[in-house]
Amino acid sequence: MLVLVAPGQGAQTPGFLTPWLDLPGASDRVAAWSDAIGLDLAHYGTKADADEIRDTAVAQPLLVAAGLLSASALAASPDVVAGHSVGEITAAALAGVLDEETALRLVRTRGLAMADAAAVTETGMAALLGGDPEVTVPHLEKLGLTPANVNGGGQIVAAGTAAQIAALTRDKPEGVRRVVPLTVAGAFHTHHMAPAVDRLREAAAALTVSEPTVTYVSNADGKPVATGAEVISRLVGQVANPVRWDLCMETFKELGVTTLIEACPGGTLTGLAKRALPGVQTLALKTPDDLDAARALLAEHAGA
Repeated sequence: MLVLVAPGQGAQTPGFLTPWLDLPGASDRVAAWSDAIGLDLAHYGTKADADEIRDTAVAQPLLVAAGLLSASALAASPDVVAGHSVGEITAAALAGVLDEETALRLVRTRGLAMADAAAVTETGMAALLGGDPEVTVPHLEKLGLTPANVNGGGQIVAAGTAAQIAALTRDKPEGVRRVVPLTVAGAFHTHHMAPAVDRLREAAAALTVSEPTVTYVSNADGKPVATGAEVISRLVGQVANPVRWDLCMETFKELGVTTLIEACPGGTLTGLAKRALPGVQTLALKTPDDLDAARALLAEHAGA
């Protein structure tokens, strides 16, 4: 069983889209998406620096565009799809719930709304490496922080104000080895994002939505979602609620997933899967050079 997953914000790096634009038709598709959403994706994916693509309003559409390009180039037929945070919009398109242009329009709205919400108060996120969740979560709550991403594989991401993040670096939970600030521009998946939920709900009401053609696993609780309407409803609410990637991986295990491929810019989710899903074959699409290995893995998967 194959699961195709899409990474979330923070996975982007300067120039990461460059090699993908050399694929046949890729530049034209990206140009059309750019016109549709009023954002020059090719520029930001090839020439912009780290600070420019850290901007939430830029990073989110860029990640969805890259995920769709890489998945299209792979031409896989997954049994299951899932995305981490904004990657859920990529997954919704891969599941046939949204067409590609609609997915880009929705993520553009999401990015702008979340950027505006983040501008109200200086906030951020930090990954905690190591530690026991039963110890870590109460410690975060004591500091006023939210466990915004429970990623499994020993990783929790805390979110809150800049002052709260600073306090965390001085006062780590017992057992946590390191606190690593993330290259994101706000406390995503917390109450700080509540204003963005209203804007996204309004945008979602106008969408044309189809039923998923493959199993779609939600960040809300790690459960498969049966209808397109429920996929969109969860996408909206998830902006201000924690990502439970640990529960998504538990569901992959229960479904019998044997192969996991991560769309561009891959690496983060395959790293988590290697720790949490022993025995599952994993591959990250970082550049088109990875496509041959991915296709070989797919052929092996199909013949199993």
